[in-house]
Amino acid sequence: MNPHRLKAYFYLIVVTVIWGLAEPVIKYTLGGIPPLLFLVYRFGLSAFLAIIIFAVTGVKFPKDKKVIFELFLYGFIATLSLVLLFFGLEKTTVLDAVLINLINPLIISAAGVYFLRERITKREKFGMTVALLGTVITVAEPLIQNGDGFTRLSGNILIFFYLLATAASAVLAKKLLKAEVNPLFLTNFFFILGFAVLLPFALPKYALSNLSGIPLSYHLGVIFMALVSGSFAYYLSNKAQKTIEISEASVFSYLYPVIAAPIAVIWLKEKITPMLILGAVIITVGVVIAELKKRQYN
Repeated sequence: MNPHRLKAYFYLIVVTVIWGLAEPVIKYTLGGIPPLLFLVYRFGLSAFLAIIIFAVTGVKFPKDKKVIFELFLYGFIATLSLVLLFFGLEKTTVLDAVLINLINPLIISAAGVYFLRERITKREKFGMTVALLGTVITVAEPLIQNGDGFTRLSGNILIFFYLLATAASAVLAKKLLKAEVNPLFLTNFFFILGFAVLLPFALPKYALSNLSGIPLSYHLGVIFMALVSGSFAYYLSNKAQKTIEISEASVFSYLYPVIAAPIAVIWLKEKITPMLILGAVIITVGVVIAELKKRQYN
């Protein structure tokens, strides 16, 4: 195997473990920090690290106007995706989120077909349709529950839109990496831009004093999301995607539930319902139909 691809796979395995832990960590930390304050705090730490990195390595800003436009667009959409994820997880469960996440590679594959001219077969389209049906069941599952059903439903809808934003940012990242934008620059520019975008929304509502009384465990959750799941994992992901296709890189996200689901059940005490199992089975069948056919062509 090509050593560059092998290295990319290793990077993505590391990213998979980190991002598999991320959603339970976000859900736990949201118990002590509201989502907007969490996001600004998280982006602030990553932006601070980014400024230090730029001070050491220098800033190599692209000169092409189209690349600059796509760079800013990537930053805005990637920031939006995290806003949707954090506000979605505030309202729904990690189990719902990781099941909905199973269709993420299929959405990215579809985006790759439309924007990057990547190939897709009729069987892949059928598999995507089946997986989408399972996702609809998973998203709508809270409607049959009592209590916070509509709250969870709104959270699930936000998670679905988070996947769409993630697919768009993945396509833009791939285009920027093809245009020889450095992965380290791309990652750190995103965090600085994200902090600049979110700070004006948070300033009227929060002050630094809001962080003073927060228990240490919640601060550790933010630090993990900012420096490990943020700066480190995004850099590895962008570096890996410079070598391999976005559709292939996205397949690693199928492993997220293997990490996140047990943690959600054991640590966060979330419950598995029959409808959740039905949605998971249908999504899995659709994914298998789509991905097995894809592998035959590779």
